[in-house]
Amino acid sequence: MKALLSIKPEFAEAIFNGEKKFEYRKVIFKEKVKYIQVYVTKPIGKIIGEFEIGEIIKDNPAKVWEKTGIYSGIKKSFYTQYFRDRQVAYAIEIKAINRYKEALCPYKEYNNFIAPQSFRYIK
Repeated sequence: MKALLSIKPEFAEAIFNGEKKFEYRKVIFKEKVKYIQVYVTKPIGKIIGEFEIGEIIKDNPAKVWEKTGIYSGIKKSFYTQYFRDRQVAYAIEIKAINRYKEALCPYKEYNNFIAPQSFRYIK
């Protein structure tokens, strides 16, 4: 199964240029997801590619940063702010990146498309 994740433009670029090896989330999938399709938020508003999921690390935010921070592609201050007041952090390992030759318009790909707040499953 695939999931569609909403990712800010600067983080999506960091993923596809190989600088960001982990995507951080406060909430994670309940279903078994093998691939992530990347929807880049506005002003881009397109699906630009996908990646295979490696390991998913779940721990308290400090320990997750300790394990993944060097490959985060983000500043520690941003990470700390994002997980402020959270007991659990998730780090999704990014593997086998596939940037599409042409970005996809989500409104043409999916009926009644609404950008997911965090993610949505794709069948």
